[in-house]
Amino acid sequence: MTIQTNATRAAIAILTLAVASPAFAHGFDDCTKEPKDKWKPQAEAEATATAAGYTVTRSKVEGSCYEVYAKDKDGKKFELFYNPVDLSLVKKHDD
Repeated sequence: MTIQTNATRAAIAILTLAVASPAFAHGFDDCTKEPKDKWKPQAEAEATATAAGYTVTRSKVEGSCYEVYAKDKDGKKFELFYNPVDLSLVKKHDD
């Protein structure tokens, strides 16, 4: 019975991690509490990243952030999280 219980516990732990992993995959999603009608256009977040020297590959809305996928001049990939209201860089995560 102990082996079966340990196997069950291990299976539950693995399933828990598998379900939780997508929630942590993007890294960050809390940039503002302001309503969307106060957000600047997503293209402006891309332009902000470009002005900072990045080459933007794509962007999306993630939670209350603009998440911009970009590369620096050396080709290193980054995820840049911008506050959509003032376009401040809230978090930068390298891949």
